[in-house]
Amino acid sequence: MRQAESPQLVLASASTSRRALLESAGLRFEAVAAAVDEAAIKESCQAEGIPPAEAAIMLADAKAMRVARKRPEALVIGGDQLLVCRDEAGVLRWYDKPVDLAAARRQLLELRGRPHELVTATVAWRDGQRIWQDVTTPRLTMRDFSEDFLDAYLAAEGEVLLASVGAYRLEGLGVHLMARVDGAHSAILGLPLLPLLAFLRQHGVLTG
Repeated sequence: MRQAESPQLVLASASTSRRALLESAGLRFEAVAAAVDEAAIKESCQAEGIPPAEAAIMLADAKAMRVARKRPEALVIGGDQLLVCRDEAGVLRWYDKPVDLAAARRQLLELRGRPHELVTATVAWRDGQRIWQDVTTPRLTMRDFSEDFLDAYLAAEGEVLLASVGAYRLEGLGVHLMARVDGAHSAILGLPLLPLLAFLRQHGVLTG
């Protein structure tokens, strides 16, 4: 696998898991955090009844576009992820990253014993326009764990969980929360790596 010198690859994200995925694939890239009011975009999407998949694309697009305006010559990758789950009344709820461990505990209790989806959107921008997008939706089901287990889990993982929309790290102890996982591991972590690599090969960024 060889990577072209141009265009430069830029990841419009501060996510450590997304960076780790690209690094594990041997890609050379620069990570640039995008200052985007995600909460306002989500609130607007929910108020307008926009489906989660479209909302995730809008969030990924906002991040990539913000960085691409400053780096039009680069190929800018933006990503976002929404967690959605139907409550006991059948209402589809959107979840955000928990603000503290107490919020993480409440969220995990709400997800316990039920399936949820991680709507994972990825876009690519170059020369002032979006040239690629992908939405994939892994489905995960949490087991009916005890509250004692949950408290031990939260104590072991600590505040690192606050960086995850699901309040778990599947690459860590979060795997013990699960009864079933359907979907690509990389998409669960924040980037659909195989579709992204295929896109990069199609556009000559990767060869071989």
